Amino acid sequence: MASGAKPVLYTYFRSSCSWRVRIALALKGIEYEQVAVHLVKDGGQQHAEEFKVVNPMRQVPALHIDGITISQSLAIIQYLDETRPGPQLLPQDSKKRAEVRMISDLIASGIQPLQNLAVLHRVGEEQQEAWAHDFIVQGFAALERVLQDTAGRCCVGDEVTMADMCLVPQVFNATRRFKVDMTPFPTIARISKALLELKAFKVSEPSCQPDTPAEQRA
Repeated sequence: MASGAKPVLYTYFRSSCSWRVRIALALKGIEYEQVAVHLVKDGGQQHAEEFKVVNPMRQVPALHIDGITISQSLAIIQYLDETRPGPQLLPQDSKKRAEVRMISDLIASGIQPLQNLAVLHRVGEEQQEAWAHDFIVQGFAALERVLQDTAGRCCVGDEVTMADMCLVPQVFNATRRFKVDMTPFPTIARISKALLELKAFKVSEPSCQPDTPAEQRA
């Protein structure tokens, strides 16, 4: 059962994983408080001892809700879908649900981790952009083929699902941060563009967050 306490989201405006959860919260109409965890400032605030108590992996997002703290964006989204009313974030149909999970994992496990800050720091500053660019292009090539079989207006059919919450932040990072040309990926580009017209995606994007620097605000 949902408790009356307002959820608390530990987040960072540029975090694509946090953005996924912000979209889910917006779609479900859930009011929540934000605690900003700057991943660069002060050597990375995620490394502070007080945050390691929240999430021992020292990553965002983490959501405190119903008396528990959940980390990992896909686990959070699925918990929200199982405990809160509103639009379903995973389809009832078992085959479509499997497709949503497959696409979500392709992005969340197969593409995004290879471009996160911890990995890029190990790669070295001079090679970071090329490293991330190459792995995103490789992942998008696979994703484009998958979506040709599953997509309607959204990643799986015509309803917004968890897969779409993974897609939009990844496309944003690919194009804004790593200059990926989307021409070879028309299905990905089409879906992402359409989703960004939806209110839940707009209000949750990086430029609209309380911790967004003034010069980067919409």
